[in-house]
Amino acid sequence: MTKALFFIFILLCSISINAQTIYEQFESRKLNSTRELKIRLPKDYDADSNLKYPVILVFDADYLFEPVVGQVAFQTYFDKMPEAIVVGVIQGKDRFYDSYHDEISGVPIEFGARFYEFISTELIPHIDRKYKTSKFKVAVGHDLMANFMNSFLLKDDPLFKAYVNLSPDFIGKMDDNIAQRLKWLKEDVFYYMATSEDDLAPLRTGILEANEKLGQLNNKALKYYFDDFKGDSHYTLVTGALSQALDKIFELYKPISDREFKNDILTYDGTLDTYITKRYKKIDDLFGINKPISEDEFEKIIKAAEQRGDVASLEKIGKLANKQDPTTSYGTYYMALHAERIGKTKRAKKLYESALDLESTPHINKDLILLKVEGLTTIAVDDNESDIDD
Repeated sequence: MTKALFFIFILLCSISINAQTIYEQFESRKLNSTRELKIRLPKDYDADSNLKYPVILVFDADYLFEPVVGQVAFQTYFDKMPEAIVVGVIQGKDRFYDSYHDEISGVPIEFGARFYEFISTELIPHIDRKYKTSKFKVAVGHDLMANFMNSFLLKDDPLFKAYVNLSPDFIGKMDDNIAQRLKWLKEDVFYYMATSEDDLAPLRTGILEANEKLGQLNNKALKYYFDDFKGDSHYTLVTGALSQALDKIFELYKPISDREFKNDILTYDGTLDTYITKRYKKIDDLFGINKPISEDEFEKIIKAAEQRGDVASLEKIGKLANKQDPTTSYGTYYMALHAERIGKTKRAKKLYESALDLESTPHINKDLILLKVEGLTTIAVDDNESDIDD
């Protein structure tokens, strides 16, 4: 069902993708030639905004760019990943030279080494200067170009934070080099690899051997994912693999799942404002994206606090919501709810009334707040009740 939905979505937006693609001629001193780039910016991209976006670099953009852009469009539509800048390098007949490698080590040499320098010292700095980019960069490669892009991982400070290997054609000792590097890596890196039962036999053998090595690594900094598809060929596995890869790489960005709610939030040792703040700080630290906490996320956290009987979290979440957006009613509403729960009726009524003067939200509207005010008005208030305002 998911694949069918994806294909329909790609069909509907393919014309839009082509219409919104920027084609750029880039003159490279390293290659002593001009390369054609395909660039797709986020839908609401604003050069004057403070927003920054991850960069997804696509090798073999001749045929791989559109599937990547389609999958990014699909996942961002459902808020499963952030908007991203997709950059494709059209290689065509230069592909053989771009991927030129040492047969023993598998690393780029001669023409391949120059293409490596083009990517690292010319293209990426150019994209960073021209567009609003974050520090999080993803490389996507298929067969030989997947082998090539792994060479960036071997540097002390890897250029890319995520590697999407679509049926990689590992050359020489490249898989051993990768395993050794990932074993001791200290900064977070996402590494995704895919093959299929109908993949090219020599490549599949090498991929399965590499998976054995990578699957045994015990490094918390490594986020490793592997898929072995059924019924797909060397080429048709691409769409499913891209879907899985982006889904895994940006998992932290996605809204709170039922699993996270049950296993992490309900069992969290501390008030839940701390949990949600740390969660979103991780998103900022990892992806370079300052993502605001949505009202839906606040509602989930409030629901968890209620289930935990965690009254203290209600007020703290309310204050956090007000700090993020003081113009809307839900922060003040949560603070009023806290006051009501602890028996501070006068304070609760005052806060609910204050919330009436603020903007309504999908979850907290004026009718709901009025019901709360009317309910508290009928309660007999103890003349000795002492409410202390913050």
